[in-house]
Amino acid sequence: MEATETRDRWFTKSLVTDGAGSDTVPMRSPYWPLFELRITTPRLEMRPPSDDDLAALAALAADGVHEPGYMPFSIPWTEGGPEAAARNTLQFNWRLRAEWKPEDWHLTLVTLVDGEVVGNQGIGATTFAITKTVETGSWVGLRHQGKGIGKEMRAAVLHFAFDGLGAEVALSGAWADNARSLGVSAAMGYEPNGERIGVRQGGGDRLVHLRLPRQTWEARRRDDICIEGLDACRAEFGLTV
Repeated sequence: MEATETRDRWFTKSLVTDGAGSDTVPMRSPYWPLFELRITTPRLEMRPPSDDDLAALAALAADGVHEPGYMPFSIPWTEGGPEAAARNTLQFNWRLRAEWKPEDWHLTLVTLVDGEVVGNQGIGATTFAITKTVETGSWVGLRHQGKGIGKEMRAAVLHFAFDGLGAEVALSGAWADNARSLGVSAAMGYEPNGERIGVRQGGGDRLVHLRLPRQTWEARRRDDICIEGLDACRAEFGLTV
């Protein structure tokens, strides 16, 4: 997709580096310990985005998330062209920060491969301390798709949910024709959890629901995924320290 000069000047600004040139310096605040959370695998890093990260993520969204003419999302936030996709990315992430509550939270994690922003992973829950149930969703920039990044992101966020937070169930879903998303879920061991007709671009379509119980995840769990900074922010997820 073609970008405007104004957008390029804003979204390709230089990121502050830690000297190694691969990562932005993490934002730190005693009032928002989530900024120090990190989930890493041998292939990628996921972290709550700083505003510099969001600038890069918005530029990635503007460059394309899916093929023209196909809408994989229930909320068509990519409609309206590159500028709309970038702006919606920023506003969505800012809103989730502002509305965060320990009893009703949605964590977005910017995903980096070799220091480059490649996508976004989300995980959320309501009354998690009681339900022990999370829901996940994600997207990968179009130019980074087909490399197994989405699968690695899902593995990382599930490790965070089950090993880090102590979840018992992880939920997901996708339109029936979203083969890539459904394929990732199948590879993780999700089981069918019903279907419904959802509204998709003004019409009805099949939305497939999926469920991953803890015991299934345990049988496939990996030992090469690391979580850092969780102890300082456990209360933000409604958990005791």
